[in-house]
Amino acid sequence: MLLKYSGISFISGAVNHGFFSGTRSLWTAAIGIALFVLGAWLEHRLSDTSITGEADDEKPMGLAKTLFWGSLLSIGLGFFTGGLQHFPDSPARSAWVVPLGFWVSVVALAASASLTWKRSTTVYAIALGAVVAVSSFGAYRWLEANPQWADGGHAHGAAPTGLVVQTVSRSIDIHMDDQMRFTPSQVDVKAGEVIRFVVHNGGAVAHEFVLGNPKEIAEHAELMRQMAAQAANGNTSAAVAHQHGTGAALSVAPKHTGELVVSFPTDVSSLEIACLIPGHYEAGMRGSVKIAMQSDPHAGHVAPAAPASQAEHKH
Repeated sequence: MLLKYSGISFISGAVNHGFFSGTRSLWTAAIGIALFVLGAWLEHRLSDTSITGEADDEKPMGLAKTLFWGSLLSIGLGFFTGGLQHFPDSPARSAWVVPLGFWVSVVALAASASLTWKRSTTVYAIALGAVVAVSSFGAYRWLEANPQWADGGHAHGAAPTGLVVQTVSRSIDIHMDDQMRFTPSQVDVKAGEVIRFVVHNGGAVAHEFVLGNPKEIAEHAELMRQMAAQAANGNTSAAVAHQHGTGAALSVAPKHTGELVVSFPTDVSSLEIACLIPGHYEAGMRGSVKIAMQSDPHAGHVAPAAPASQAEHKH
């Protein structure tokens, strides 16, 4: 019995981790089936000799049947129990793995135990199988509609040392152009949100998307002006690639798109958006990010950009 249930556990793990562990799951499943078959063979042998005290002449046929249905039963139970275990993190897969495992287990159990299949057994199996199938599909649709409850049931290993794992809350599209404007120029977020900024450069020259507090932006804008002046006076070292004072910076080539994932702090109420390429910031290529506390019902949306007047443009 210990061998049989150990085999079921191995198969259950292999079924669920197949998409995560690759080849290792195939070996795990093979070991599980071997353990289950060995347990079933020992059980069959002991049950035969315990009745008459000697080997049964028809044991080969009985053993073949035991091994076949026993293997099928182990696979079915592995599907059923494993699918239930991993429903939160793999709802789409578990929605069909659980019902399939149930039906395979019922058929294999009835055959391996030599049960008399009655009409009531058929009604019971169909009714219970329908409940399992409907419940699995319902759970899948509910988790699909409520993703915050998914991905929380089981972790597949820890993140490598030094990596920071973040779940993106939502994406915001930002457009840049040679009119020296961000669209939208004002973005509202919530403290603690992780936002993916998808930044499109529709212009003919490179532009930057830099986030920082007003002091950081102003200081670095001045530094960029000084570097540009030095380069214009023949100081080629000033043209060396620079780094911004904030880690939230992205340079996007003309007609290209870049992405920047930012986690917003809880102790800051606002940040500035800027393009710090010399001349762009001075021409008005700037915007703002309002960071609201999670309790603010009006936070979490993107405000449309106000149309810029011609007087604001500097060419």
